[in-house]
Amino acid sequence: MGQAIPNFGKFLESLRGSISLREAAKKSGLSHAYIRDLELEKNRSTNEKITPSPDTLQKLSNAYGYPYKELMIKAGHLEAHDLMPDAATPDIEVDLSQVYYIEIGMRDIIYADQQTRLKKSIDSLRDFSDFLDTLEESGFKKIDSDLYVNFHNIRKYDERSGFLYFDASGEGVCVTISATRQRKYHELIVRHVANNNQASLEFSFGKTSGKEASISPVRSKS
Repeated sequence: MGQAIPNFGKFLESLRGSISLREAAKKSGLSHAYIRDLELEKNRSTNEKITPSPDTLQKLSNAYGYPYKELMIKAGHLEAHDLMPDAATPDIEVDLSQVYYIEIGMRDIIYADQQTRLKKSIDSLRDFSDFLDTLEESGFKKIDSDLYVNFHNIRKYDERSGFLYFDASGEGVCVTISATRQRKYHELIVRHVANNNQASLEFSFGKTSGKEASISPVRSKS
């Protein structure tokens, strides 16, 4: 564990910027009251100090478009050296069938599962458009501006909140699908959830040599 930056709550408030609390709540799936508590760094009902969990930080990262790993460091959940280097990792091949979701940034692509996030440089991809075609062929759908989800790995669908879970119990990592794409993919999601719950998957990365690559988890559920 690292040390949270001073005034982390103020930092979260600055990330929200001009977005209203209710809009931030809609984007993140968190309650507007809880988001405000995080900004004040205390539970206003009990006056106890609170710190956002990794799952909460993931939701705020998606809502505000701020790198998840940076939030983890600033909140004190990780030290910078606990993370994989930002450099491209061309020696590691990714089995897309085992990836839960993919975040595409300006210069990097992050492949994620329940606990692991692997970053690769976009510059290392020969043809980005071909990469997007590969995602489509592998069952990924674009559910937000920079978020692609492997529909073959969705195990639970909370239609009311727009949450997509990768475990049948709905207690693990989840992502939020935008309202527009929720309407577009609703029936497809329902069909995949029904099919996906018949089998379990494991998540692994392999090197080009075929040997197993060891990657330390950077995500956890508190």
